[in-house]
Amino acid sequence: MNQEKRYKILLLFHSKNPTPRIELVFSSDFELLLSVILSAKSTDRIVNKTTKILFKVANTPESILFLGLKRLRNYIKQVGLYQNKAVYIIRTSFLILYKYQGKIPNNRSELESLPGVGRKSSNIILNILFKKKTIAVDTHVFRVSNRTNFAKGKNTNEVERKLIKVVPNIFKIQIHSWFVLHGRYVCTSRQFKCNICMIKKLCEFNGKKY
Repeated sequence: MNQEKRYKILLLFHSKNPTPRIELVFSSDFELLLSVILSAKSTDRIVNKTTKILFKVANTPESILFLGLKRLRNYIKQVGLYQNKAVYIIRTSFLILYKYQGKIPNNRSELESLPGVGRKSSNIILNILFKKKTIAVDTHVFRVSNRTNFAKGKNTNEVERKLIKVVPNIFKIQIHSWFVLHGRYVCTSRQFKCNICMIKKLCEFNGKKY
């Protein structure tokens, strides 16, 4: 795909949704961190359902540690890999409280040193909380990038590198949310909805269905 076509695609997304938001529900930096940890291998719907209850009981590093591992597991048991994630959250809460004085680190190396936080998660946090021009590549972003030929790659790291290279700086903050929403509701894994796709004339997917 040439750069002119990519720019037209991004302009279409911008015209429809200039300030996209991720669908995780949070009201603090720490709540976002926990939600992102919980979201691995889980849907935003399940995470939001879980955190709606959890955050009423514990939504700070102190209150998570006071809650303890056993009770935390009971609150998040609907989320995939909940037993591992409970351990990650307890350890991360301890580090946030005692190593980072209650603040979320604003650089990749420190974020990725937190249990349960990998590259995709750190990209999301850096992008949303600190307005860094990072691009997180999850399954939706990976699929949309490859299927449309916007940025093809064999793995998420390769797609991320290509997106960073071809996406203009003015769109780097928003593109993750645009592609996630597009992949979740239009360019889905199997029942993709080309008939309602606003970029169908620019998309280079050979298997379009109307």
